[in-house]
Amino acid sequence: MNAPIDPTSTAAWAELEAHKSAFAPDLRGWFAADAGRVERMSLTLGDLHVDLSKNLVTDEILSSLVRLAEQTGVAERYAAMLAGEHINTTEDRAVLHTALRRPAGTSPALVVDGQDIDADVQAVLGKITAFADRVRSGDWKGVTGKKVTHIVNIGIGGSDLGPVMVYEALKPYATAGITARFVSNIDPTDMAQKTADLDPETTLFIVASKTFTTLETLTNARLARDWLWDSLAAAGTISGDDASRADAVAHHFIAVSTALDKVAAFGIDTANAFGFWDWVGGRYSVDSAIGTSLAIALGPDVFRELLAGFHTVDRHVAETPLAENVPVLMGLLNVWYVNFLGSQSHAVLPYAQQLHRFAAYLQQLTMESNGKSVRWDGTPVTTETGEIFWGEPGTNGQHAFYQLIHQGTRLIPADFIAVANPAYPLKDGEQDVHNLFLANFLAQTKALAFGKTAAEVEAEGTTGALVAARTFAGNRPTTSIFAPALTPAVLGQLIALYEHITFTQGVIWGINSFDQWGVELGKQLALQIAPAVEGDDAALAAQDASTQALIAYYKANRK
Repeated sequence: MNAPIDPTSTAAWAELEAHKSAFAPDLRGWFAADAGRVERMSLTLGDLHVDLSKNLVTDEILSSLVRLAEQTGVAERYAAMLAGEHINTTEDRAVLHTALRRPAGTSPALVVDGQDIDADVQAVLGKITAFADRVRSGDWKGVTGKKVTHIVNIGIGGSDLGPVMVYEALKPYATAGITARFVSNIDPTDMAQKTADLDPETTLFIVASKTFTTLETLTNARLARDWLWDSLAAAGTISGDDASRADAVAHHFIAVSTALDKVAAFGIDTANAFGFWDWVGGRYSVDSAIGTSLAIALGPDVFRELLAGFHTVDRHVAETPLAENVPVLMGLLNVWYVNFLGSQSHAVLPYAQQLHRFAAYLQQLTMESNGKSVRWDGTPVTTETGEIFWGEPGTNGQHAFYQLIHQGTRLIPADFIAVANPAYPLKDGEQDVHNLFLANFLAQTKALAFGKTAAEVEAEGTTGALVAARTFAGNRPTTSIFAPALTPAVLGQLIALYEHITFTQGVIWGINSFDQWGVELGKQLALQIAPAVEGDDAALAAQDASTQALIAYYKANRK
């Protein structure tokens, strides 16, 4: 793999530095003087309408940003990723989440390291589809012969954030009488509350762990197994001997894992284990077997529509010139804000309650991918990298943190996402509530862009010190993303959009966006500290003074 290109050494970077030194953002003036700005900066990506016109860029700045993408090899590295080159350098792996959504029969077939990737993907997808159909139809039954009505996905990180976000977003499609729940936190409260009102006879657990060794997931899986055994035994449904316990697990547990020996040791029938590959990073895995809970709760057809939405964006990125390439342009805008205008965070604000977990999903996607200080060849980065992604849906955020975005001292670019047709078109008397909701969406982007001058405040009769308090500077950048409705295809497009935004930024910064070594140290230390918490004096003595004191406090106060 070639060494990364230092973006600061390119001619485009020098151009951007020059733009920055003379930069005087004036969205009011730009809109007044340029009647074609909105049309020129509004783009189509599948079903998405993307308006970039309220961003703090001129045509000249955008052109320099596009040249930066050209000069750092964004298109070439994307092609390398699609071809299966091992661009995950620290783990010597291909990065092929895009292969998960290639349509069956795509030609030429994708063969990587001697393996027919398309055949592998379609085989697992077919297995998931067949199993989901069995559960949804009632052919798959619990140990007492009852139909499954609840599934509980046990995972963490990418094995949880993606499925729960998609399920919440597409819940109107869950029409088969099967409800999904998701357990991730090792805090026993999570498992206790998620199972408190469930009927063990109609509950199916999905244990999602590629290696079947993830501490949190396996701990929760054992808790779920104990709950199943205890509940069935208390009801007199099973006798409690080893054979009846094994039968219960076989009927009420499946796995998403490739570690079949560990799956079998847990008691799960390996015929009901759905695998995926080391070229699928956790935060890119919702469209793999990690989405089994979605195929069951929402249906295989919905899951395939979701995959088709992903693929639409994959093709757009591969086939569209950089100057018109929506994910690339949005990634470039983020680079402009981070590296030239000093932004440190990025808000994602869906005006769609169904997307209430979208910002949390993007936190892992973006910050685990690009929160790096070394480049893919092990050398230090030459620029600032990454942003803090955060957000809340709709008017909830307006009544919480919008004050900081409007009148604070920090530059916070924001993406506003909305749909024209809601899942639940309700009226308050004669008022179409979605019209009112979307008026807020439109008002916020307008207010952030254009603000309110002191003269306008005074014209309303305000005087004295209140004038400054009610003045809004404007020039707060936003991107508006509209879709006709939140369909499975649209959701797939939204997720893939941010995947490729993240990819673009990673390439420009020269970092490997597909490893996560920063996650590993805490896991290793937790295993070392656990014996100290349990009472091992030698393990306690090996800890630092602060950790020792905190353990002492915990033990003194634990009842």
